Amino acid sequence: MRLSLLHVFAFFLLLPQNVWAAVLAIDYGNDWTKASLMSPGLPFDVLLDKDSKRKMQSTVGWKRSERVFGADAFNLASRFPKDSFSSVKVLQGAPFDSSAVSFYKNIAPSTELVETSRGTVALQQSDGTEWTVEELVAMQFSYIKQLADAAAGEPVQDVIVTVPPFYSQRERDAVVDAIEIAGLRTLALINDGTAAAINYAMGRSFSEPEVHVVFDAGASSVHATVVRFSPLPDGDGTQLTVLGVGYDRHIGGAELDRRVRELLIDAFRTAHPAIDIWSDARAMARLWKEAGRIKTILSANADAHSSVESLIRDIDFRTTITRAAFEDACADIRGRFTQPITDALTNARVSVDNVTSLLFVGGSTRVPMVQAAVKAAVGEDKIAKHVNADEAIVLGAALHGAALSRQFRTKNIKVHDITAHEIRATYYGTGGANLEARPRALSTPVFQRGSKTGTTKTVTFRRKDDFTVFLEYKQEVALGFPLRISDVDIMGVAGAVATLKERGAADPVVRASMKLSDSGFISIVDAVAHGDIKDDSIAGKLKGFFAGTTSSEEDGATAEVPEESTSSASSSASVAPSASASAPSLAELSTIPLNITVRYDNAPLMSAKDKTEAQRRLRAIDHEETAQARREEARNTFESYLYKLRELLDDESPSAPFRKCSQETERSAIADQLALANEWLHEYGDEANTMQFLEQRSLLEALERPIAHRYQEIEAFPQALNNSQMWNWSTRLFLADARANLTADLEAGIPARWTSEELDGLERTLKEHETWLGEWVGKQRKVKVNEDPVIETTEMRARAKVLEQQLQKLYRRKTPPRPKKTSTSSPSSTSTVTIVVRSHQQTPSDREEG
Repeated sequence: MRLSLLHVFAFFLLLPQNVWAAVLAIDYGNDWTKASLMSPGLPFDVLLDKDSKRKMQSTVGWKRSERVFGADAFNLASRFPKDSFSSVKVLQGAPFDSSAVSFYKNIAPSTELVETSRGTVALQQSDGTEWTVEELVAMQFSYIKQLADAAAGEPVQDVIVTVPPFYSQRERDAVVDAIEIAGLRTLALINDGTAAAINYAMGRSFSEPEVHVVFDAGASSVHATVVRFSPLPDGDGTQLTVLGVGYDRHIGGAELDRRVRELLIDAFRTAHPAIDIWSDARAMARLWKEAGRIKTILSANADAHSSVESLIRDIDFRTTITRAAFEDACADIRGRFTQPITDALTNARVSVDNVTSLLFVGGSTRVPMVQAAVKAAVGEDKIAKHVNADEAIVLGAALHGAALSRQFRTKNIKVHDITAHEIRATYYGTGGANLEARPRALSTPVFQRGSKTGTTKTVTFRRKDDFTVFLEYKQEVALGFPLRISDVDIMGVAGAVATLKERGAADPVVRASMKLSDSGFISIVDAVAHGDIKDDSIAGKLKGFFAGTTSSEEDGATAEVPEESTSSASSSASVAPSASASAPSLAELSTIPLNITVRYDNAPLMSAKDKTEAQRRLRAIDHEETAQARREEARNTFESYLYKLRELLDDESPSAPFRKCSQETERSAIADQLALANEWLHEYGDEANTMQFLEQRSLLEALERPIAHRYQEIEAFPQALNNSQMWNWSTRLFLADARANLTADLEAGIPARWTSEELDGLERTLKEHETWLGEWVGKQRKVKVNEDPVIETTEMRARAKVLEQQLQKLYRRKTPPRPKKTSTSSPSSTSTVTIVVRSHQQTPSDREEG
């Protein structure tokens, strides 16, 4: 059953806004990036860029010294192909000699790639400046952060970023490094298909389990995710379980664009066989842009006309590409678009007949050839028609990020994701009795392909000395990517084993706890030396008896490493936690923590020093751009001020305020300085800095300011005078009524609100104000409009304020309580009550309200 958006958004209204913090979600794609901001006071939607677009191209570029993003950077490639960087997502964490780099060179042949000291990829500008992939991605994240900061009205820190499910730890580390360099804090990484499934589940409820396939055909890859939706046992929410994934890392929209570009190149070579267009970087960049446009047109039309003015050597290139020719050129890869679906269903052990629907996600799902291939594979009746292919992933990521932040209350969706790769632990044996024998490499699977993320497993090693555990993938995640994830040195083993034996442990072992995080990272979180210590007491025997009846370890997922001298090591690797929990002192004796050190020798990550330097470089660019923006603003306002003064001088109407309030000598001085300013701007404006523009403007403002001040004083004088006179009149009314009441109170013998001295003091202040006002207003009336005023309205208001405050102080004083009278008359006598009528004093504000 589908739920309305009101049901979805009602969850966000249940917590006070003052405890909310903004959460940013980024769907960083190879061609396009979408972002969503979850923040109090803002509607839940996609974040708009500076041009109010709902998605932005994943491109950063330089127009000489100006850095630009999105469409501005992408369009720059046709003019400055070596200073515009697109599609760098495929290079995240990629070794320089990997297939990812070869793929990138095919789609961006004009980009200069260089190898970093870590063996990864950096991209080089035309001026020789090199930027690592992490830095380029961080620039784009930082740009999105600026948009989010402006929308939220406060700095945004927490971010959740989507990644393909097949990303290795090396690639995920590269994403996290880019997030950190951008000044953001990683809330989580989430797989694309899982995020789309969360978005699908957020507006629906499931009374019984349903299996759906999320088919994501993006620019750089295609992957399918099999998801089961089922109601939670308590009925309050949905259980989302990923059952299987399948993928192809190098088939997607970019490869389709490359095939279209090849058709355009073939057409050009046919017409101009003597020209080597491949060697012209600018022409290739323009053809790449044109290929993307043609592919989009062919998704809705049978043919598309291409026209590129002055493609190369002033040649205007024109041709027509038909959909049939395009599909023929892609015939060899048609089946690769559907293979991930088959692989995902196989891994999930689900038949296509048991699939409720297939959800299209990603821009390449709009290509008719891709749609036809998918329909043939799963059946047209399985295709869901009501999913937002562009925004489902980013909106699902934002909802998941809001749930993780614990500061928003969303629909209860329990997510169980899986890993796409098998991870194993390997270590070297001691070599046995033959010391010259080469140690054997012993391996055991720790997390099988399809293992749930967010779980921890314990691996037991029968070692007596320090050793190293190598965490690695069983199979290569991509051509050229290393199997090794990390090297973990476990130290202090010999001493710990000796201590345990002294305490009575018969056969101490080393236990390492290995965690697969929700974001897909594998690590060894701790290691201990453990040995069973026999307790011969009656209590100990009872504990041992009951300990033997307990169930298996937590998670039931203990992995074993075979002993070097035997073929297997069975259940002796684990001890029931309940036994040690029931006897804390014995548990402390039987377990000794070990030291662990993690190294990344085969897959070097960015060090803290590398990231600090990258942050410094990006902050330097930000600072330079901010300074440049201030300079441009100073120049623009200076030029606008020059135009304004010229218009004021040219207006010769006698009623014009500027001419009416200025003298001929003043206008002449401004005209002379204006001529000098224009001459300076023409000669030095291009090299001048912000301060010089401000100094030039201040010279003109000093001449114009007296004229502007006169006009402002003329405008403000009537109101200031009326205000002063109003307080004079109000004070006189108050004094008349107050003196009458004072006399009545004294005659009645009751306490008075004011004393005669206070009223006399107020009257003196009134007379001083009236005298000053009459004298100086008279002088001001003799001043010409083009002369400086002799009395400032600020002084008039300040003097009136003194009178007002003294009046308000007396007016607001409360009437003193009257003393109680004691009656001495007989019960039969008649009491006489005297009523004194007190007049009510009004202030100007009271009269206005009346």
